Amino acid sequence: MARDTWASRIGFILAAVGSAVGLGNIWRFPWMTAQNGGSAFLVVYLCIVLGVGVPGLLATLVIGRRSNRNPVGAFKSLAGSRGWILLGGMCVLTSVVLLSFYSVVGGWILRYFLESFTGAYFAHPAAHFEAVNYGMEAFQYQVLFLIVTALIVMVGVREGIETATKAMMPGVVLLLGAMALWAFSQPNAAQGYQFFLSFDGQYLSQHFLSILGSAAGQALFTLSIGGGTMLTYASYIDEDRSLPFDASAIALLNLGIGILAGLVVFPLLFSYADGPTSGGPGALFVSIAGAFANLPAGELIGATFFLVVLLAAITSSISMLEIPVSVLVDEFGFKRSRVTRGVFVIVVATGAPNAFHAAVFGFVADQLVSLLMLFGLTGMLFYAAWALGPAAVDEYLTGAGRFSRPFARPWRYAIGSVFPTFLLFSFYTDTLQLAGYAAESVDVLVVTLLTAVPCIAFIRWTERETPSQNPQKTE
Repeated sequence: MARDTWASRIGFILAAVGSAVGLGNIWRFPWMTAQNGGSAFLVVYLCIVLGVGVPGLLATLVIGRRSNRNPVGAFKSLAGSRGWILLGGMCVLTSVVLLSFYSVVGGWILRYFLESFTGAYFAHPAAHFEAVNYGMEAFQYQVLFLIVTALIVMVGVREGIETATKAMMPGVVLLLGAMALWAFSQPNAAQGYQFFLSFDGQYLSQHFLSILGSAAGQALFTLSIGGGTMLTYASYIDEDRSLPFDASAIALLNLGIGILAGLVVFPLLFSYADGPTSGGPGALFVSIAGAFANLPAGELIGATFFLVVLLAAITSSISMLEIPVSVLVDEFGFKRSRVTRGVFVIVVATGAPNAFHAAVFGFVADQLVSLLMLFGLTGMLFYAAWALGPAAVDEYLTGAGRFSRPFARPWRYAIGSVFPTFLLFSFYTDTLQLAGYAAESVDVLVVTLLTAVPCIAFIRWTERETPSQNPQKTE
């Protein structure tokens, strides 16, 4: 069976940016930023995205294009022991977990977009959100959102995903830009900008560990790495593309749109709400939605805003659904349409608890997803550096430009030691905080090194006689 490919480089980049942006930047990023001190979180987040996210994203692109397969097929066909297939299976699990809560928020967005035309939430925004955020109606809108997602994935990569994201992503940027200009004119916009952009070193020093874990989880979430999304998308890339360029472009565009979203959200939170932390996960709906009630043409402005968020949400959800679909299509030869319908049913069933129970949603959306993605990317970095090894460097160099070529070998050793050590440190920090332990950073570092060093030694020992492979590409 001929395997689908991207029609153009811009199509891949827009699809990848769409996956990265989504609700991660417009819904989750302002929420995480507000919970972690505003500008203090932003500084750590920027450093992680550029310093760890880009090399990590590049590693997943290398694995995906080298294998020309989905996460399970990639680890099955490339160099390395069979145990690595479990990492591919975890990617599929992570994608289902992600979509199970993500589709709930997508349902909220869809509902608010439709209700904007009537102003249904204008009178009492907090009470309205409290009445509709969980329960049967939330589940129904979740299913509607998943239907839209499934219809796009069912069409295929080139005609479905690429066509949709080419249309959606420019619209998201243009509408967000217009909203940012409008937010600039709101009464307390200056306070919002100060909270978001004015560096607070004291807060950062006092809360560094808690910020670090949240920022790392957010960076991985918004870049769609650690869950197999970018690996899957990269498997449809042709050989003549520069992966370092693509990884850098995706990360920078993602950062730009995230900051643009902050320039929309925080001025509105300070102008029409009780501060940046009001509303928690529902801040986008309680605080910002309430602003539209006080504005001329509020219905039109509200509909425009939630259309932006809805388009961004769909571009991400299709990338999540594509992971299990691609596994079943590639590995078992099933028809895409039939597989998509089957996975749709599974996601509806697993997502229902998130739509009915706030506690389940909070745990999955905050702690569980961050931990899964931290662990997943750590495994991918170890695999690319030590199981693929020189083959990873060869794939990096294929299509790479003059500027990026000298960094190939330093990149390999960095993703095999420094970056996974940092991710493990963040993983342990988050896990200990979730368990209620306030460990010192030195203690966490010792545990991290006691894990990372034996892991590297074990992987190098088990893979020392395994030749690197470059599976034949599907024509």
